[in-house]
Amino acid sequence: MSGPASTERLRPARLAVPDVLRVGAFGLRTRPMRAFLSSLGIAIGISAMVAVVGISSSSRADLDAQLDALGTNLLTANNGSTMIGGTAVLPLAAESMVERIAPVEDVSATGRVADADVYRTDKIPAEETNGVVAYAVRTGLLATTSTTVAQGTWLNDATARYPAVVLGSLAAERLGIGAPGPDTQVLIGGTYFTVVGILEPSALAPELDTAALTGWQIARSELGFDGHATTLYTRAAEDQVTAVQAVLAATANPAAPNEVEVSQPSDALEAQQAADQALTGLLLGVGAVALLVGGVGVANTMVISVLERRAEIGLRRSLGATRGQIRTQFLTESLLLSSLGGLAGAAIGTAVTFGYAATQAWIAVVPMWSVLAGLAATVVIGGIAGLYPAVRASRLPPTEALAAP
Repeated sequence: MSGPASTERLRPARLAVPDVLRVGAFGLRTRPMRAFLSSLGIAIGISAMVAVVGISSSSRADLDAQLDALGTNLLTANNGSTMIGGTAVLPLAAESMVERIAPVEDVSATGRVADADVYRTDKIPAEETNGVVAYAVRTGLLATTSTTVAQGTWLNDATARYPAVVLGSLAAERLGIGAPGPDTQVLIGGTYFTVVGILEPSALAPELDTAALTGWQIARSELGFDGHATTLYTRAAEDQVTAVQAVLAATANPAAPNEVEVSQPSDALEAQQAADQALTGLLLGVGAVALLVGGVGVANTMVISVLERRAEIGLRRSLGATRGQIRTQFLTESLLLSSLGGLAGAAIGTAVTFGYAATQAWIAVVPMWSVLAGLAATVVIGGIAGLYPAVRASRLPPTEALAAP
């Protein structure tokens, strides 16, 4: 008499996560140099992408800080060209008329002084002007344009009546003047002017960098200045900039508004920011190519690893390892290999960003999304690169694998 036979199908043991990681890391531990070289390609690609995004973000943050400090509400009105191609002339009352625009908060002006070349001394040949231009200016110009003095002082109501001049940063450099002082003079239109100040570079009014700036009154009495402004600098209420921009030309020159060129200097800085973003896109493409090359390197390493470790695969299969476990082992190895490269690349890219930002006196900004996207990319690339070798390893028959040299 026999009882009912009970049979239970044997099931392969399941690998816990720590076991999967330990088995997957076996190939990396036994071949550290190969693992390092393979992950290096991934690291280069990720570091390039993180650094490019970080440096670009730091640059934009610095520019945004500049715009916040300088303001985006500055408008300029320049004398343009007449319909027959000549140089237009703004009315003498242009400044006072623009001041009457309700949202306008501040107005200042400069006037190009014709036929008043600037030289270091009277020994300089007439044709060697070095591109330095003489302007008559209002004393409120610096406040309106958010420009600062690097050395010396700015013109005031007293010095503006005397032969005193303030040089832009490039003008001082081109004239060979390192510091202002009572004994430092330049020749403007045949008259010597004492250099009382040197400006910092002007972000919103770069034309001032190559200028020799004199008072409005002395320019009229000594240099033959006609008193007509050539550029009006206007600060408008932040929420009314567009409205002021629309009426500025007609207000500055009611008889010929088409002869007035109106611009917003901060647009140039924002255009620079847009150009930086385009360059960032290009460099990100280069980083993506490097990342792709790194992925190919990982795939190549994993294929070679499968070929070299056929005996190991056969032994594991003969001891009961399933195809799924073999696939998991090699796929985990590929993911670990690429993840190590991704972590190293993210760290290197972040360090490069902080280092470069420090040299430029920027606030370092590394967007978290760029780091996370880079790490996610490494996981995807590691999975794709290891998929074929993992499947190939799992399909090796145990007898054939054991017989491999």
